Amino acid sequence: MNPDQGVEFSLPLRVYIEDTDAGGIVYYVNYLKFIERARTEFMRTLGMDRSAIFNEQMMFVVSDMAVDYRQPARLDDELVATAALRQVGGASLKLRQTVCRGGALLVDAAVTLACVSPEHLTPRRIPKDMLAKLRAASLVPSD
Repeated sequence: MNPDQGVEFSLPLRVYIEDTDAGGIVYYVNYLKFIERARTEFMRTLGMDRSAIFNEQMMFVVSDMAVDYRQPARLDDELVATAALRQVGGASLKLRQTVCRGGALLVDAAVTLACVSPEHLTPRRIPKDMLAKLRAASLVPSD
């Protein structure tokens, strides 16, 4: 992925037994883990590892999420979790995240991240250099 082109990031995954319930179906909360991994790796591709996005000055927290579960995944399925920036604000990010199997959309999520002060958990502006990288990686141009 070239983060300067505003493209969707994809992370291949496999469903393991610990991801499933007794019937071999992925337990619903594990999809959130899958999209979290994709979001984390997406940020790494932008040069923002854990220390850059969780430190004494700032951190990102999920402030809103809407998840549409469409089809189940099963034990041993090969999946792809995606992350795409849809909107970059001064103190927040909006992403569309999916989990797919082949061409089938299994989970579709709208995720909002807020940049906050770790001490008080109050909103704070995203640092300018980070903001520029995020805006360059967004699928939708910022105003």
